[in-house]
Amino acid sequence: MDKGFLLVYSIAARSTFERVQRFRDQITRVKDTDNVPLILVGNKCDKMHEREVSREEGMAMAKQLSCEFVESSAKTCVNVEDAFYRVVRMIRASRDPQGGNHRSNTTKKDKKKKKRSPCLIL
Repeated sequence: MDKGFLLVYSIAARSTFERVQRFRDQITRVKDTDNVPLILVGNKCDKMHEREVSREEGMAMAKQLSCEFVESSAKTCVNVEDAFYRVVRMIRASRDPQGGNHRSNTTKKDKKKKKRSPCLIL
């Protein structure tokens, strides 16, 4: 499994939060597994005065979805890189569930042959 997902909603728009479960369901249906590297991200934390979704609601949703949670702001660059780094760590951990840090015997030529998937933003 080489894919992970950031489910992003706006803390200033409850309608985006209410769609999170539907998107999670679509992801697990397409991937045909509940074990998908996934992080719930409450974006626009710079708009605290416009908040419609509390941090506690976000944490509760993450618990319900069995995933990590972070609040971020793309505008002020708060926790944006952290969210991506977290999902990358989750993807890597899913590749090697024993947590080993061994290197494979793959040559550079073999690596070039591997097809890379583009990063998709939905």
